Amino acid sequence: MPVEDLMDKVVNLCKRRGFVFPSAEIYGGFRSTYDYGPVGVLMLRNVKDAWWRAMVQQREDIVGLDSSILTSPKVWEASGHLANFTDPLVDCRNCKERWREDQIDGVCPNCGSTDLTAARAFNLMFKTTVGPVEDEGSVAYLRPETAQGIFVNFGNVLATSRRKPPFGIAQIGKSFRNEITPGNFVFRTREFEQMEMEYFVPPPDGPKWFEYWCAERLGWYEKLGIPTNLLRLRNHDPDELSHYSAGTADVEFQFPWGWGELEGIAQRTDYDLRQHAEHSGQRLEYFDQASGERYVPYVIEPAAGATRAMMSFLLAAYDEDVVAGESRTVLRLHPRLAPYQVAVLPLSRKDTLIPVAKDVLHRLQPHYLCEYDETQAIGRRYRRQDEIGTPLAVTVDFDTLEDQQVTVRERDSTEQVRVPIEEVLPTIRAKLGF
Repeated sequence: MPVEDLMDKVVNLCKRRGFVFPSAEIYGGFRSTYDYGPVGVLMLRNVKDAWWRAMVQQREDIVGLDSSILTSPKVWEASGHLANFTDPLVDCRNCKERWREDQIDGVCPNCGSTDLTAARAFNLMFKTTVGPVEDEGSVAYLRPETAQGIFVNFGNVLATSRRKPPFGIAQIGKSFRNEITPGNFVFRTREFEQMEMEYFVPPPDGPKWFEYWCAERLGWYEKLGIPTNLLRLRNHDPDELSHYSAGTADVEFQFPWGWGELEGIAQRTDYDLRQHAEHSGQRLEYFDQASGERYVPYVIEPAAGATRAMMSFLLAAYDEDVVAGESRTVLRLHPRLAPYQVAVLPLSRKDTLIPVAKDVLHRLQPHYLCEYDETQAIGRRYRRQDEIGTPLAVTVDFDTLEDQQVTVRERDSTEQVRVPIEEVLPTIRAKLGF
């Protein structure tokens, strides 16, 4: 299908099938904010679970953390965010719209005017106040990234987990950035979820681990179903680097509007630990008892957006084909990402079928996310499950009452196989691969 149509179709599907809704839609919406519906919240959770599984569960060298959204303003002063976390802001004198200077090439995208104001620095952090009195002493900020919560807890984690470099601390959580020009659906929003990991290594090993994590993170997207031709790894030019970075590479996805960042892998060196040590007066270093060496570790940071990742998986999975002479829309999602892994569908709402279908459902629910649907014709229900990406459907029909067998249908091939009820769970496991 034409690339320009893909975005509209996926956005329409997200609204129609309950993946993503505009926030406060009954009040006309609120720019750049979205709510995740019954199906979308399941998929977003599955994306985060897949990341956690790869980054923590399946490794011996990474532990988890959940740090606070609100923290001391001293953290952001030490990290450099108060001074450096800015975008160049310009106003169009003709139509009064505001833009990031580095994204518009001197021409207002809204009206085409070149009559723009001089650029001025705009800090992206949301400011708020803590406590009953609003004064300078009560100012706080919503975190613009989850990383600093990891750095200020480095000593705590080191002491309690008894890890030694190389080791990592992983975190998933909300971040907030007052973006000047949010847009492209959920790609750039002011409130979003990050999946970040800080990997602490001996300083000489920084380049080696940077290359390792670049390959590891690119491979994660490929393993979960994004074709290699839609992904690339792009190294930052020197003038793009953040104030803390000695080198950064982005995992990029081919969105309908062009290449866009999914994840950044940065060599943060020892910048953050040294800054926080200096500003707090606390030692943030590692002492190797075997060698007697004391050093501040270097850090490799893979930082991904959960909502951007979900969006890329939806775009890559969207397909249209023809089945039995009828066109259908299908999301060919990896089973670990699909909102539901299994749909249980009684052929009709007859009292004789419902108890058997519920029995099958209850056998599967402890192991997989399942949807139960007994309304509309079975063909329409199959199409709905295809459209939300459910890999397998189990149909209970009138023959089931006689032979105690059900039909298992595959989403992608639409092939069907008849299996005994007692073998439904092992059959599902074999087809899903987990």
